[in-house]
Amino acid sequence: MKIKRLFLNAVRLERGSVKSFDEYPFCVPAIRHLQRLEFHPAVTFFIGENGSGKSTLLEAVAVKLGFNAEGGSKNFNFATRETHSDLHEHIRLERGIGHPTDDYFLRAESFYNLASQIEDLKVSGYGDRSLHHQSHGEAFLSLLLNRLQGDGVYLFDEPEAALSPQRQLSVLTLLHRLVCHRSQLVIATHSPILLAYPNARIYQFSEDGITEVKYSETEPYRVMKDFLNRHGRMLEILLTAEDEDLKSMERK
Repeated sequence: MKIKRLFLNAVRLERGSVKSFDEYPFCVPAIRHLQRLEFHPAVTFFIGENGSGKSTLLEAVAVKLGFNAEGGSKNFNFATRETHSDLHEHIRLERGIGHPTDDYFLRAESFYNLASQIEDLKVSGYGDRSLHHQSHGEAFLSLLLNRLQGDGVYLFDEPEAALSPQRQLSVLTLLHRLVCHRSQLVIATHSPILLAYPNARIYQFSEDGITEVKYSETEPYRVMKDFLNRHGRMLEILLTAEDEDLKSMERK
C-alpha cells in the first residue's frame, strides 16, 4: 500500500528557547538530545523504559496540536489536575499538506477522567453503553472502535495498558483500518504486539537520545522472545536471585 505524507512531517525542539537543560523535562536524556524527529506518514512508535521521555514528548505534541493534556478530541478542555510539562512551548511541528477531518488523543493514565467527562457531557459516538459500565479493556476498545472515523491524526499513549493480548491483536486490525482510511498515528507503547505493525517507524528513547530501530531490535520484542523461549531458565535465575536477597536480609 503506497502512503503519501500526511498531516505531520516532524517535530523539532527549539533549543534556543530552552533556559536550562538541567531542569525537567529538558534534563531527560531523550529530550535533551532532541533535534528533529521525522514522523512516518502512517504509524510512528515511541518506545523506551519508564521515565525515558516518550510519553512526555507525545503529550507535548498533543498539546501543541490543540488537544487537552488528559486526552480526548480537541473539543475537550477539562483538567482534573494540570501536571503536564511546558515542553509544548519549546517545540515546533512541521505540518504536511493534508488537513485531517478527525483527531483524538488517548492516554491510558487519564482514561477514567476522560470517560467521566464523556458521560457528564453526554457526548455521543462512543457506542451504546456507558464507558463506565464496561470493564477498562472493554471501554478502551469501545472508544477505539466507535469514535475514530479515519482521515485523522491520532495519538495513543500506552493503549495496551487495559487490553489483553487478544484485544491487542484486535487493535492491530484497527490500526490498519485507520491507515487505510488516510490516517496518521503516533503511539507510545511497551507492547511487542502493537510494535509488529508492518513498515512502521520505531523510535527508541534512551540515555543516548532517540534512535530509530527495527522491530526485531526493540527491547519489548527481545525480552518477550527470550522469556517465551527460555521461561523456565529465566524464572529460575530471577526467583533464585530474589530468594538469595531475602536470605541475606534475614541474616542481617
